Amino acid sequence: MTNRYEVVYIFDSALEEAQVNEHLERFHALLKTPETPEPIRQVNHWGKRTLAYPIKRREVGYYVVVQFETLAQQLAEFERLIKLDESVIRHLVVIDEGATPAVVRPAPEEEPENEVAVPPEEAEE
Repeated sequence: MTNRYEVVYIFDSALEEAQVNEHLERFHALLKTPETPEPIRQVNHWGKRTLAYPIKRREVGYYVVVQFETLAQQLAEFERLIKLDESVIRHLVVIDEGATPAVVRPAPEEEPENEVAVPPEEAEE
């Protein structure tokens, strides 16, 4: 039985998009099985973004998010290949449970009420 997964790659920012696509093709070739001849469901190139903290002395990374479907047995070799590739700074594979993320809206700003501050001397009486 196949499972749905999502992987986030952070590539070295020195790579061009064509080079990133070559790496992705090599990684994704491992996911193909008779049960999943077309495992890739969606690929989102987020592009170059500043990292929250330096990773391997890099300040910027090229982000790619991929949703795919494959057998659980395929993941071990898939992750091993990613770990051996030095152009991948970080990656994270999670099970895609199909839930769409909720839209987070900022809290409405409340109007300050017309309150009069009481000086501390009067409040003690």
